[in-house]
Amino acid sequence: MLNRLSKSLFAAFTIMATGFSSNAGPARGDDLLLELRSQQREPGSDAWEHQTKNAQWQTAKTAVIVCDVWDKHHCLNAVRRLEEFAPRLNDVLKEARRRGAIIIHSPSDCMPAYIDHPARKRAVSVPRDKATPADVEFWCLKIPAEEQAAYPIDQSDGGDDDDPAEHAKWAAELTALGRNPGLPWKTQSQIIEIDAAHDFISDKGDEVWNILQSQGIENVILTGVHTNMCVLGRPFGLRQMVRNGKNVVLMRDMTDCMYNPKSWPFVDHFTGNDLIISHVERYICPTITSNQILGGIAFHSKFDTRSLPTKSASNTNDMHEETFHQQWTTANIGTPWHLATQGKIQQHSGVVWLRCTVRLPKTWIADDGVTLRLPASKSTATAWINGVPLLQNQTTDPREATIPAEAIVADDINLLVLRINTPSNVEHLYSAPVLISGQQKLPLEGRWQFRLGDDETWSNIPLPAKFGMGSDVLFEPR
Repeated sequence: MLNRLSKSLFAAFTIMATGFSSNAGPARGDDLLLELRSQQREPGSDAWEHQTKNAQWQTAKTAVIVCDVWDKHHCLNAVRRLEEFAPRLNDVLKEARRRGAIIIHSPSDCMPAYIDHPARKRAVSVPRDKATPADVEFWCLKIPAEEQAAYPIDQSDGGDDDDPAEHAKWAAELTALGRNPGLPWKTQSQIIEIDAAHDFISDKGDEVWNILQSQGIENVILTGVHTNMCVLGRPFGLRQMVRNGKNVVLMRDMTDCMYNPKSWPFVDHFTGNDLIISHVERYICPTITSNQILGGIAFHSKFDTRSLPTKSASNTNDMHEETFHQQWTTANIGTPWHLATQGKIQQHSGVVWLRCTVRLPKTWIADDGVTLRLPASKSTATAWINGVPLLQNQTTDPREATIPAEAIVADDINLLVLRINTPSNVEHLYSAPVLISGQQKLPLEGRWQFRLGDDETWSNIPLPAKFGMGSDVLFEPR
Protein backbone atom coordinates (compact mmCIF):
# COMPACT_ATOMS: atom_id res chain seq x y z
CA MET A 1 0.00 0.00 0.00
CA LEU A 2 2.79 2.43 0.97
CA ASN A 3 4.67 1.61 -2.22
CA ARG A 4 1.60 2.30 -4.40
CA LEU A 5 0.94 5.57 -2.50
CA SER A 6 4.55 6.67 -2.98
CA LYS A 7 4.35 5.96 -6.69
CA SER A 8 1.12 7.96 -6.99
CA LEU A 9 2.60 10.92 -5.13
CA PHE A 10 5.71 10.78 -7.27
CA ALA A 11 3.64 10.69 -10.47
CA ALA A 12 1.56 13.66 -9.32
CA PHE A 13 4.68 15.62 -8.38
CA THR A 14 6.27 14.82 -11.74
CA ILE A 15 3.27 16.14 -13.66
CA MET A 16 3.19 19.34 -11.60
CA ALA A 17 6.91 19.89 -11.95
CA THR A 18 7.41 19.08 -15.61
CA GLY A 19 4.01 19.63 -17.18
CA PHE A 20 1.70 17.05 -18.72
CA SER A 21 3.29 14.34 -20.81
CA SER A 22 1.27 12.75 -23.64
CA ASN A 23 3.22 9.52 -22.99
CA ALA A 24 2.08 9.32 -19.38
CA GLY A 25 0.22 6.17 -18.36
CA PRO A 26 -3.29 5.94 -16.96
CA ALA A 27 -3.96 7.98 -13.81
CA ARG A 28 -6.83 6.72 -11.65
CA GLY A 29 -7.76 3.20 -12.74
CA ASP A 30 -7.44 3.18 -16.51
CA ASP A 31 -8.46 6.79 -17.13
CA LEU A 32 -7.17 8.56 -20.23
CA LEU A 33 -4.77 11.44 -19.72
CA LEU A 34 -5.15 13.60 -22.79
CA GLU A 35 -3.70 16.78 -24.24
CA LEU A 36 -6.58 18.58 -25.94
CA ARG A 37 -5.17 20.87 -28.62
CA SER A 38 -7.17 23.81 -29.93
CA GLN A 39 -6.41 27.17 -31.55
CA GLN A 40 -7.23 30.62 -30.25
CA ARG A 41 -7.02 33.93 -32.07
CA GLU A 42 -4.73 36.51 -30.55
CA PRO A 43 -6.68 39.63 -29.46
CA GLY A 44 -6.67 42.26 -32.18
CA SER A 45 -4.85 39.98 -34.60
CA ASP A 46 -5.58 37.52 -37.38
CA ALA A 47 -2.94 35.15 -36.01
CA TRP A 48 -3.94 31.87 -34.36
CA GLU A 49 -1.96 30.12 -31.63
CA HIS A 50 -2.08 26.48 -30.57
CA GLN A 51 -3.19 25.92 -27.00
CA THR A 52 -3.28 22.66 -25.07
CA LYS A 53 -5.45 21.71 -22.14
CA ASN A 54 -4.89 18.67 -19.95
CA ALA A 55 -7.90 16.41 -19.49
CA GLN A 56 -8.55 13.21 -17.58
CA TRP A 57 -11.35 11.15 -19.08
CA GLN A 58 -12.89 8.15 -17.40
CA THR A 59 -12.82 5.33 -19.93
CA ALA A 60 -16.14 4.01 -18.65
CA LYS A 61 -17.66 7.29 -19.85
CA THR A 62 -15.74 7.38 -23.13
CA ALA A 63 -16.57 6.07 -26.60
CA VAL A 64 -14.46 5.84 -29.74
CA ILE A 65 -16.40 6.19 -33.00
CA VAL A 66 -14.77 4.74 -36.12
CA CYS A 67 -16.15 6.69 -39.08
CA ASP A 68 -16.32 5.19 -42.57
CA VAL A 69 -13.14 3.10 -42.48
CA TRP A 70 -14.38 1.21 -45.52
CA ASP A 71 -12.95 -1.86 -47.22
CA LYS A 72 -12.78 -0.07 -50.60
CA HIS A 73 -12.93 3.51 -51.86
CA HIS A 74 -13.24 5.13 -55.28
CA CYS A 75 -9.98 7.04 -54.72
CA LEU A 76 -6.94 4.76 -54.74
CA ASN A 77 -4.72 7.25 -52.92
CA ALA A 78 -7.33 7.47 -50.17
CA VAL A 79 -7.17 3.66 -49.85
CA ARG A 80 -3.38 3.79 -49.58
CA ARG A 81 -3.41 6.45 -46.89
CA LEU A 82 -6.10 4.67 -44.89
CA GLU A 83 -4.44 1.26 -45.08
CA GLU A 84 -1.21 2.83 -43.88
CA PHE A 85 -2.66 4.12 -40.60
CA ALA A 86 -5.39 1.49 -40.09
CA PRO A 87 -3.14 -0.99 -38.20
CA ARG A 88 -2.25 1.79 -35.76
CA LEU A 89 -5.93 2.69 -35.44
CA ASN A 90 -6.74 -0.93 -34.67
CA ASP A 91 -4.16 -0.84 -31.88
CA VAL A 92 -5.81 2.31 -30.51
CA LEU A 93 -9.17 0.58 -30.45
CA LYS A 94 -7.79 -2.52 -28.74
CA GLU A 95 -6.14 -0.43 -26.03
CA ALA A 96 -9.18 1.80 -25.53
CA ARG A 97 -11.37 -1.30 -25.32
CA ARG A 98 -8.99 -2.92 -22.83
CA ARG A 99 -9.25 0.12 -20.60
CA GLY A 100 -13.04 -0.02 -20.69
CA ALA A 101 -14.06 2.43 -23.44
CA ILE A 102 -16.98 1.70 -25.76
CA ILE A 103 -16.13 1.15 -29.45
CA ILE A 104 -18.72 2.08 -32.09
CA HIS A 105 -17.97 1.03 -35.66
CA SER A 106 -19.77 3.28 -38.15
CA PRO A 107 -19.07 2.21 -41.75
CA SER A 108 -21.86 4.12 -43.48
CA ASP A 109 -24.01 2.31 -46.07
CA CYS A 110 -22.63 -1.06 -44.96
CA MET A 111 -25.26 -2.23 -42.47
CA PRO A 112 -26.59 -5.05 -44.71
CA ALA A 113 -23.25 -6.86 -44.32
CA TYR A 114 -23.69 -6.88 -40.53
CA ILE A 115 -27.37 -7.72 -40.20
CA ASP A 116 -26.60 -10.89 -38.22
CA HIS A 117 -23.48 -9.62 -36.43
CA PRO A 118 -23.81 -9.52 -32.62
CA ALA A 119 -22.38 -5.97 -32.53
CA ARG A 120 -25.05 -4.80 -34.99
CA LYS A 121 -27.84 -6.58 -33.10
CA ARG A 122 -26.56 -5.02 -29.89
CA ALA A 123 -26.83 -1.53 -31.43
CA VAL A 124 -30.33 -2.13 -32.73
CA SER A 125 -31.55 -3.47 -29.39
CA VAL A 126 -30.55 -0.38 -27.40
CA PRO A 127 -33.67 1.41 -26.09
CA ARG A 128 -34.46 4.77 -27.64
CA ASP A 129 -33.39 7.72 -25.52
CA LYS A 130 -36.39 9.74 -24.33
CA ALA A 131 -34.54 13.01 -24.91
CA THR A 132 -33.14 12.32 -28.37
CA PRO A 133 -31.96 15.66 -29.85
CA ALA A 134 -33.77 17.11 -32.83
CA ASP A 135 -32.16 16.40 -36.22
CA VAL A 136 -29.68 13.87 -34.80
CA GLU A 137 -30.67 11.56 -37.65
CA PHE A 138 -29.41 14.00 -40.27
CA TRP A 139 -26.17 15.43 -41.58
CA CYS A 140 -24.90 18.59 -39.90
CA LEU A 141 -22.95 20.90 -42.19
CA LYS A 142 -22.50 23.83 -39.83
CA ILE A 143 -22.65 24.76 -36.14
CA PRO A 144 -22.93 28.34 -34.80
CA ALA A 145 -19.19 28.65 -34.13
CA GLU A 146 -18.56 28.31 -37.87
CA GLU A 147 -20.92 31.11 -38.88
CA GLN A 148 -18.12 33.62 -39.42
CA ALA A 149 -15.49 31.11 -40.49
CA ALA A 150 -14.16 30.85 -44.03
CA TYR A 151 -13.93 27.20 -45.08
CA PRO A 152 -10.26 26.53 -45.90
CA ILE A 153 -10.36 24.30 -49.02
CA ASP A 154 -12.41 23.66 -52.14
CA GLN A 155 -13.57 20.03 -52.12
CA SER A 156 -16.36 20.38 -54.67
CA ASP A 157 -14.53 18.18 -57.17
CA GLY A 158 -14.76 15.31 -54.66
CA GLY A 159 -11.16 15.58 -53.52
CA ASP A 160 -9.91 12.67 -55.63
CA ASP A 161 -6.16 13.14 -56.05
CA ASP A 162 -5.38 9.99 -58.07
CA ASP A 163 -3.25 9.96 -61.17
CA PRO A 164 -5.86 9.71 -63.98
CA ALA A 165 -4.38 6.58 -65.56
CA GLU A 166 -4.00 4.87 -62.20
CA HIS A 167 -7.53 5.90 -61.23
CA ALA A 168 -8.94 4.36 -64.43
CA LYS A 169 -7.08 1.11 -63.72
CA TRP A 170 -8.39 1.08 -60.14
CA ALA A 171 -11.95 1.67 -61.36
CA ALA A 172 -11.58 -1.29 -63.74
CA GLU A 173 -10.37 -3.48 -60.85
CA LEU A 174 -13.36 -2.48 -58.76
CA THR A 175 -15.72 -3.25 -61.65
CA ALA A 176 -14.10 -6.67 -62.07
CA LEU A 177 -14.81 -7.32 -58.39
CA GLY A 178 -18.47 -6.57 -58.99
CA ARG A 179 -18.25 -3.21 -57.18
CA ASN A 180 -19.67 0.12 -58.25
CA PRO A 181 -16.49 2.16 -58.89
CA GLY A 182 -18.18 5.27 -57.50
CA LEU A 183 -19.52 3.59 -54.33
CA PRO A 184 -17.40 0.46 -53.89
CA TRP A 185 -17.58 -0.02 -50.12
CA LYS A 186 -19.42 -3.02 -48.70
CA THR A 187 -17.98 -3.45 -45.19
CA GLN A 188 -15.56 -1.89 -42.76
CA SER A 189 -11.90 -2.58 -43.52
CA GLN A 190 -10.84 -6.01 -42.34
CA ILE A 191 -7.79 -4.37 -40.75
CA ILE A 192 -10.09 -3.08 -38.02
CA GLU A 193 -11.14 -5.80 -35.59
CA ILE A 194 -14.67 -5.85 -34.23
CA ASP A 195 -15.17 -7.37 -30.78
CA ALA A 196 -18.46 -9.25 -31.14
CA ALA A 197 -18.90 -9.46 -27.39
CA HIS A 198 -18.56 -5.76 -26.59
CA ASP A 199 -18.59 -3.43 -29.61
CA PHE A 200 -21.47 -1.76 -31.47
CA ILE A 201 -22.07 -1.31 -35.21
CA SER A 202 -24.27 1.52 -36.47
CA ASP A 203 -24.28 4.22 -39.13
CA LYS A 204 -27.43 5.92 -37.87
CA GLY A 205 -27.29 9.09 -35.80
CA ASP A 206 -30.21 8.22 -33.54
CA GLU A 207 -28.88 4.71 -32.88
CA VAL A 208 -25.43 6.04 -32.02
CA TRP A 209 -27.01 8.61 -29.71
CA ASN A 210 -29.03 5.88 -27.98
CA ILE A 211 -25.85 3.87 -27.46
CA LEU A 212 -24.02 6.84 -25.95
CA GLN A 213 -26.87 7.66 -23.59
CA SER A 214 -27.52 4.07 -22.54
CA GLN A 215 -23.83 3.61 -21.67
CA GLY A 216 -23.53 6.91 -19.80
CA ILE A 217 -21.02 8.25 -22.33
CA GLU A 218 -19.90 11.84 -21.84
CA ASN A 219 -16.69 11.80 -23.92
CA VAL A 220 -16.30 10.88 -27.59
CA ILE A 221 -13.19 10.36 -29.71
CA LEU A 222 -13.77 10.51 -33.48
CA THR A 223 -11.42 8.62 -35.80
CA GLY A 224 -11.57 7.55 -39.42
CA VAL A 225 -12.23 9.26 -42.73
CA HIS A 226 -12.70 11.71 -44.22
CA THR A 227 -12.46 14.65 -41.86
CA ASN A 228 -13.70 17.37 -44.23
CA MET A 229 -16.72 15.31 -45.22
CA CYS A 230 -17.95 12.38 -43.13
CA VAL A 231 -16.09 12.86 -39.85
CA LEU A 232 -17.37 16.42 -39.57
CA GLY A 233 -20.82 16.06 -41.06
CA ARG A 234 -22.27 12.60 -40.47
CA PRO A 235 -25.19 12.28 -38.01
CA PHE A 236 -22.69 10.74 -35.59
CA GLY A 237 -19.88 13.15 -36.53
CA LEU A 238 -18.03 15.94 -34.77
CA ARG A 239 -20.59 18.69 -35.33
CA GLN A 240 -23.51 16.66 -34.02
CA MET A 241 -21.51 15.66 -30.93
CA VAL A 242 -20.61 19.30 -30.23
CA ARG A 243 -24.15 20.50 -30.90
CA ASN A 244 -25.58 17.94 -28.50
CA GLY A 245 -23.24 18.55 -25.60
CA LYS A 246 -20.69 15.75 -25.70
CA ASN A 247 -17.02 16.29 -24.89
CA VAL A 248 -15.64 15.39 -28.30
CA VAL A 249 -12.19 15.35 -29.87
CA LEU A 250 -10.77 14.43 -33.25
CA MET A 251 -7.81 12.04 -33.24
CA ARG A 252 -5.93 14.03 -35.84
CA ASP A 253 -3.26 11.45 -36.77
CA MET A 254 -5.88 8.72 -37.31
CA THR A 255 -7.77 10.54 -40.03
CA ASP A 256 -7.40 11.87 -43.56
CA CYS A 257 -9.26 14.30 -45.83
CA MET A 258 -10.48 14.24 -49.42
CA TYR A 259 -8.59 17.10 -51.03
CA ASN A 260 -7.18 17.43 -54.54
CA PRO A 261 -4.13 19.73 -54.81
CA LYS A 262 -5.44 20.87 -58.20
CA SER A 263 -8.18 22.75 -56.31
CA TRP A 264 -7.97 25.92 -54.21
CA PRO A 265 -5.81 26.76 -52.27
CA PHE A 266 -3.52 24.68 -54.52
CA VAL A 267 -1.39 23.12 -51.79
CA ASP A 268 -0.23 19.52 -51.34
CA HIS A 269 -2.67 16.97 -49.94
CA PHE A 270 -1.24 16.91 -46.41
CA THR A 271 -1.22 20.70 -46.14
CA GLY A 272 -4.88 20.58 -47.19
CA ASN A 273 -5.43 18.04 -44.41
CA ASP A 274 -3.70 20.37 -41.94
CA LEU A 275 -5.97 23.23 -43.00
CA ILE A 276 -9.03 21.11 -42.22
CA ILE A 277 -7.59 20.10 -38.84
CA SER A 278 -6.96 23.78 -38.11
CA HIS A 279 -10.58 24.54 -38.98
CA VAL A 280 -11.66 21.84 -36.53
CA GLU A 281 -9.40 23.15 -33.75
CA ARG A 282 -10.57 26.74 -34.25
CA TYR A 283 -14.31 26.29 -34.65
CA ILE A 284 -15.41 22.74 -33.79
CA CYS A 285 -13.50 20.90 -31.07
CA PRO A 286 -10.02 20.03 -29.80
CA THR A 287 -7.82 17.32 -31.28
CA ILE A 288 -5.57 14.61 -29.81
CA THR A 289 -3.09 12.07 -31.19
CA SER A 290 -2.92 8.29 -30.96
CA ASN A 291 0.21 8.22 -28.82
CA GLN A 292 -1.78 9.72 -25.95
CA ILE A 293 -3.42 6.30 -25.69
CA LEU A 294 -0.68 4.03 -27.06
CA GLY A 295 2.45 5.88 -25.94
CA GLY A 296 5.45 6.50 -28.20
CA ILE A 297 5.11 9.16 -30.88
CA ALA A 298 2.23 10.30 -33.05
CA PHE A 299 1.67 8.62 -36.43
CA HIS A 300 3.29 10.26 -39.45
CA SER A 301 2.49 9.14 -42.99
CA LYS A 302 5.31 8.01 -45.25
CA PHE A 303 3.42 9.73 -48.08
CA ASP A 304 3.86 13.09 -46.33
CA THR A 305 7.22 14.16 -47.70
CA ARG A 306 7.16 17.76 -46.53
CA SER A 307 10.50 18.60 -44.98
CA LEU A 308 9.15 21.44 -42.83
CA PRO A 309 5.72 22.18 -41.38
CA THR A 310 3.75 24.28 -43.83
CA LYS A 311 2.20 27.49 -42.56
CA SER A 312 -1.48 28.14 -43.11
CA ALA A 313 -1.91 28.25 -46.85
CA SER A 314 -3.50 31.23 -48.53
CA ASN A 315 -3.14 32.67 -51.98
CA THR A 316 -5.27 35.75 -51.30
CA ASN A 317 -2.28 38.11 -51.53
CA ASP A 318 -1.42 36.71 -54.97
CA MET A 319 -4.89 37.17 -56.46
CA HIS A 320 -5.33 38.85 -59.82
CA GLU A 321 -8.36 39.11 -62.07
CA GLU A 322 -7.67 35.77 -63.77
CA THR A 323 -7.87 34.07 -60.37
CA PHE A 324 -11.63 34.54 -60.32
CA HIS A 325 -11.91 32.68 -63.63
CA GLN A 326 -9.79 29.79 -62.37
CA GLN A 327 -11.42 29.10 -59.00
CA TRP A 328 -14.53 29.60 -56.92
CA THR A 329 -14.15 32.46 -54.44
CA THR A 330 -16.30 33.17 -51.39
CA ALA A 331 -17.84 36.59 -50.79
CA ASN A 332 -20.97 38.15 -49.34
CA ILE A 333 -23.58 38.34 -52.07
CA GLY A 334 -24.46 41.92 -52.98
CA THR A 335 -21.10 43.25 -51.82
CA PRO A 336 -19.17 45.73 -54.02
CA TRP A 337 -16.95 44.02 -56.57
CA HIS A 338 -13.84 45.71 -55.23
CA LEU A 339 -14.46 44.17 -51.80
CA ALA A 340 -15.35 40.74 -53.19
CA THR A 341 -12.12 40.67 -55.24
CA GLN A 342 -9.78 42.50 -52.84
CA GLY A 343 -9.57 45.47 -55.17
CA LYS A 344 -8.76 43.51 -58.33
CA ILE A 345 -12.12 44.18 -60.01
CA GLN A 346 -14.01 47.46 -59.68
CA GLN A 347 -16.91 46.75 -62.06
CA HIS A 348 -18.11 43.75 -63.99
CA SER A 349 -20.34 42.97 -66.96
CA GLY A 350 -21.06 39.62 -68.57
CA VAL A 351 -21.51 36.22 -66.96
CA VAL A 352 -20.87 35.34 -63.32
CA TRP A 353 -21.80 32.04 -61.66
CA LEU A 354 -22.94 31.86 -58.04
CA ARG A 355 -23.53 28.86 -55.81
CA CYS A 356 -24.53 28.10 -52.24
CA THR A 357 -26.17 25.27 -50.30
CA VAL A 358 -29.53 25.17 -48.56
CA ARG A 359 -30.88 22.74 -46.00
CA LEU A 360 -34.67 22.68 -45.97
CA PRO A 361 -36.53 20.63 -43.35
CA LYS A 362 -39.33 18.49 -44.70
CA THR A 363 -41.80 20.46 -42.62
CA TRP A 364 -40.67 23.70 -44.32
CA ILE A 365 -41.33 22.51 -47.89
CA ALA A 366 -44.81 23.17 -49.30
CA ASP A 367 -46.57 20.43 -51.25
CA ASP A 368 -46.29 22.43 -54.46
CA GLY A 369 -42.62 23.13 -53.90
CA VAL A 370 -40.60 26.21 -53.06
CA THR A 371 -40.38 29.50 -54.95
CA LEU A 372 -37.03 31.05 -55.75
CA ARG A 373 -37.50 34.83 -56.03
CA LEU A 374 -34.67 36.69 -57.73
CA PRO A 375 -33.99 40.37 -57.05
CA ALA A 376 -35.14 43.06 -59.44
CA SER A 377 -32.32 43.52 -61.92
CA LYS A 378 -31.48 44.16 -65.56
CA SER A 379 -29.48 40.94 -65.43
CA THR A 380 -30.85 37.67 -66.75
CA ALA A 381 -30.60 34.64 -64.52
CA THR A 382 -30.76 30.87 -64.88
CA ALA A 383 -30.98 28.61 -61.82
CA TRP A 384 -30.38 24.98 -60.92
CA ILE A 385 -31.09 22.93 -57.79
CA ASN A 386 -28.92 19.82 -57.41
CA GLY A 387 -28.16 20.07 -61.12
CA VAL A 388 -31.84 20.25 -62.13
CA PRO A 389 -32.68 23.38 -64.18
CA LEU A 390 -35.47 25.54 -62.80
CA LEU A 391 -38.16 26.99 -65.04
CA GLN A 392 -38.98 30.64 -64.50
CA ASN A 393 -42.61 31.70 -64.19
CA GLN A 394 -42.71 33.78 -67.37
CA THR A 395 -46.51 34.19 -67.27
CA THR A 396 -46.65 35.57 -63.72
CA ASP A 397 -43.36 36.98 -62.50
CA PRO A 398 -40.21 36.26 -64.53
CA ARG A 399 -38.14 36.92 -61.42
CA GLU A 400 -39.59 33.78 -59.84
CA ALA A 401 -38.84 30.13 -60.47
CA THR A 402 -40.47 27.09 -58.91
CA ILE A 403 -38.35 24.43 -57.22
CA PRO A 404 -40.43 21.24 -57.36
CA ALA A 405 -40.68 19.43 -54.03
CA GLU A 406 -39.33 16.26 -55.65
CA ALA A 407 -36.14 18.07 -56.69
CA ILE A 408 -35.32 18.99 -53.08
CA VAL A 409 -33.55 16.56 -50.78
CA ALA A 410 -35.53 17.27 -47.61
CA ASP A 411 -33.66 17.57 -44.30
CA ASP A 412 -30.39 17.44 -46.23
CA ILE A 413 -28.00 19.66 -48.17
CA ASN A 414 -29.01 20.98 -51.59
CA LEU A 415 -26.84 22.80 -54.12
CA LEU A 416 -28.31 26.02 -55.54
CA VAL A 417 -26.52 27.50 -58.57
CA LEU A 418 -27.24 30.75 -60.44
CA ARG A 419 -25.87 31.88 -63.80
CA ILE A 420 -26.14 35.67 -64.01
CA ASN A 421 -25.61 37.60 -67.24
CA THR A 422 -25.29 41.37 -66.74
CA PRO A 423 -25.43 43.50 -69.94
CA SER A 424 -23.49 46.50 -68.60
CA ASN A 425 -20.95 47.26 -65.93
CA VAL A 426 -22.19 47.05 -62.35
CA GLU A 427 -20.32 47.81 -59.15
CA HIS A 428 -21.95 45.18 -56.95
CA LEU A 429 -22.08 41.41 -56.95
CA TYR A 430 -25.62 40.15 -57.64
CA SER A 431 -28.11 40.75 -54.81
CA ALA A 432 -29.55 38.04 -52.59
CA PRO A 433 -32.50 35.94 -53.78
CA VAL A 434 -35.18 34.62 -51.41
CA LEU A 435 -36.73 31.18 -50.98
CA ILE A 436 -40.48 31.24 -50.30
CA SER A 437 -42.61 28.35 -49.04
CA GLY A 438 -46.18 29.32 -48.22
CA GLN A 439 -45.90 32.15 -45.71
CA GLN A 440 -42.30 31.29 -44.87
CA LYS A 441 -39.30 33.11 -46.32
CA LEU A 442 -35.59 32.36 -46.27
CA PRO A 443 -33.45 35.29 -47.52
CA LEU A 444 -30.19 33.95 -48.93
CA GLU A 445 -28.15 36.85 -47.58
CA GLY A 446 -24.59 35.99 -46.68
CA ARG A 447 -21.63 34.21 -48.22
CA TRP A 448 -21.85 32.59 -51.64
CA GLN A 449 -19.18 31.27 -53.96
CA PHE A 450 -18.74 33.07 -57.28
CA ARG A 451 -16.77 32.43 -60.43
CA LEU A 452 -16.26 34.43 -63.62
CA GLY A 453 -16.49 32.81 -67.03
CA ASP A 454 -19.12 30.57 -68.57
CA ASP A 455 -19.14 26.78 -68.30
CA GLU A 456 -22.44 24.93 -67.94
CA THR A 457 -20.73 22.10 -66.07
CA TRP A 458 -20.61 24.53 -63.13
CA SER A 459 -24.35 24.03 -62.68
CA ASN A 460 -23.58 20.96 -60.55
CA ILE A 461 -20.73 19.19 -58.77
CA PRO A 462 -19.76 15.51 -59.20
CA LEU A 463 -21.03 14.37 -55.81
CA PRO A 464 -23.82 15.24 -53.35
CA ALA A 465 -23.55 18.77 -51.98
CA LYS A 466 -23.18 17.58 -48.39
CA PHE A 467 -19.84 16.04 -49.36
CA GLY A 468 -18.61 18.72 -51.72
CA MET A 469 -19.45 22.06 -50.16
CA GLY A 470 -18.02 23.79 -47.11
CA SER A 471 -19.80 25.16 -44.06
CA ASP A 472 -19.45 28.82 -44.99
CA VAL A 473 -22.04 28.93 -47.82
CA LEU A 474 -24.92 27.13 -46.12
CA PHE A 475 -28.39 28.60 -45.51
CA GLU A 476 -31.17 27.02 -43.46
CA PRO A 477 -34.30 28.27 -41.71
CA ARG A 478 -33.77 29.23 -38.08
